[in-house]
Amino acid sequence: MSVFILVSGPFTDGRIWSEVAGPLRESGAEAHPVSLSREPGADLETHVEDVVRTIDSLAAPEVVLVGHDYAIHPVLGAADRRPERVARIVYLDAGLPQDGDSALALVPDPAVHERLRADGDPGPVPVPQPEEWQRWGSTEGLSAERLRLLSSLSAPQPPRTLTRPLWLTGAAEAVPTSGILCTVGGTNIETVEALVRYGPPQFRKLADPRVGFFELATGHWPMLSRPEELAEVLLRAAAGEGRRLTLPECEPPSAQPFLLDVPELPRVRNGRLDLHLPQRAAGPRPAVLFVHGGPVPRDADPGPRDSPFFLGYARHAASLGVVGAVVEHRLYGITEYARAADDVAGAVELLRADPRVDPDRIALWFFSGGGLLAADWFAARPAWLRCLALNYPVLAPLPGWGAVDERFSPVGALPADGGTLPPLVLTRAGLETPQIAATVERFVNAAEEAKAPMEIIDVPHGVHGFEIYNRTDESREAVTRAVRTVLGHLGS
Repeated sequence: MSVFILVSGPFTDGRIWSEVAGPLRESGAEAHPVSLSREPGADLETHVEDVVRTIDSLAAPEVVLVGHDYAIHPVLGAADRRPERVARIVYLDAGLPQDGDSALALVPDPAVHERLRADGDPGPVPVPQPEEWQRWGSTEGLSAERLRLLSSLSAPQPPRTLTRPLWLTGAAEAVPTSGILCTVGGTNIETVEALVRYGPPQFRKLADPRVGFFELATGHWPMLSRPEELAEVLLRAAAGEGRRLTLPECEPPSAQPFLLDVPELPRVRNGRLDLHLPQRAAGPRPAVLFVHGGPVPRDADPGPRDSPFFLGYARHAASLGVVGAVVEHRLYGITEYARAADDVAGAVELLRADPRVDPDRIALWFFSGGGLLAADWFAARPAWLRCLALNYPVLAPLPGWGAVDERFSPVGALPADGGTLPPLVLTRAGLETPQIAATVERFVNAAEEAKAPMEIIDVPHGVHGFEIYNRTDESREAVTRAVRTVLGHLGS
């Protein structure tokens, strides 16, 4: 039978697993809850060593590592150290951290981010009071008594466990994995499958046949709300069960040609900015700056501006007589929106300073997760910004994106007098993922209430990234209409 090492999320220790460990042991399995070090100077490396020591202390040749929430970081670090001893890694309502990521990126409590970003020694993060746990995840299924128990089983979290990056060599990449999703928090298998099919490239590896998924209809602490059901799912995960995901039957997005036939026109590169220039242009021309989504991998090859997708959009704009520009910003994680915003602002300055560009006729066009970067321009509303376009955008931080600064919420940035905004062109995917669709609906309602000038282009049968995944006449018509609408606002 399987040997489980159970590692819990922030604040909590091994005691939180007591009602799960019992059923596991009754089934014939071994269960070893881990209490991570809580001394103030402990960091993520300390916790990795805690898990490694537990692995080394056991006689079993292989173990199943279970990481809940924050604990997936030390679990992955330990698996990287002892890959030959790990039969499976189980992500229990946890994120998908990559090499170099800190746990703080996935902490949903804004107060913790503010505390740990402040100057000086922040000290340990205090244990949430019973009524505060909902800032860390859904408390559905936990009575008031259980919330008090959660606080009583907890201790302050050492700050460097959240801020120190996770360093991985890739040694454990071949280890099978399972994901257990607590669906009341807003994420289910359907959501993950949409990310695999239409989201950033890093999610595509979740379609590996060694990865299985399970759902639990409860909140973020199933070891307290559904302990026996969780034990059953852990046994099934260890046995290799779970739903498998599949990739779409097409080439990866980076290899897909643009859905319109577009000419290859001269391109000029200036730092993070590429300019695609119209032929036989007389005098400075209006420009459209395309802003990609994300987060994207640091080592994406090709990068967004060299992908057929953005080459296609920029060349199409240039073929119609304007400068088609693309900025490659550094949104490598949800904590990096501020840096990405600086990259976009710098690209705008370079664009407007270029003698081939009319600095008073600029449009900004945001895609997907880049939609949050539009918030700055709703607030600034410069006179030269003649149009602001959005394709299947994220318009408020998604569930679990508490690390995103409140500045990056276009829903919240809409002015009360929306008539002072430049014209908005919003292209909506009819089959959008539910979490993103909810932010778009909130934005549309707020924009209509503020009487903002907005044209909506709907793609009823389109998914997120429909230009790649729905290469239909409907999609081509939507792209053509959106481009011509934006150029119309530029007077071109």
